Amino acid sequence: MAEHELTLPMSREAVELLNAGDSVYLSGEIFATAGMPTHDRLLKCLDGKEELPFDFTGGALFHLGSLIEESPDGQMRIRYMNPTTSTRFNGFMPRIIPGLGLRFTGGKGGLDAACAKTMRACGCVYLSFLGGGAPIITSAIRKIVAVGWPEMISHYRVVKLEVERLGPLVVGIDAKGQSIYDSTRDAANARRASIIEQMRIEREA
Repeated sequence: MAEHELTLPMSREAVELLNAGDSVYLSGEIFATAGMPTHDRLLKCLDGKEELPFDFTGGALFHLGSLIEESPDGQMRIRYMNPTTSTRFNGFMPRIIPGLGLRFTGGKGGLDAACAKTMRACGCVYLSFLGGGAPIITSAIRKIVAVGWPEMISHYRVVKLEVERLGPLVVGIDAKGQSIYDSTRDAANARRASIIEQMRIEREA
């Protein structure tokens, strides 16, 4: 598998060179949120009911929760950032990915087949974060660029961050629709019968 050093924003042609299983280090500006209400609000923006807080075109929206601390003089810093489970957002992403013009999304656990189909159609890649990897993720953050919807609780805000070599991240679903989650599941299912048979032999020995 290949390793890539990438800088955002990115073109469709560039992300289509990535393959499932590749390692990625990202630099540039990303967007992060962990809120289902936030995704619902993004859909309302796409419906014209509210203005988007940022221009996401060519960028990355990751499922990352954060704790933001604000000093008395108004300076903000992120105390920690950690991935949340992306499958919670399966129902939102088929509209959000093309609607925002995303080239990357990601978090933990992957996304479903409908999301993978959308990513293939739009030229978007899912990047898998290390679960429990808050120190690694947080160390890549250089600064908070802006905070969208600050009236929401910390995890639900859309935070625009400048990062340097965020990673290693794994291409979980590439822009061709190939998924390491599907291949792992299929391999396990293919071996299931032989594993059960071996267990039966060992019980009866």
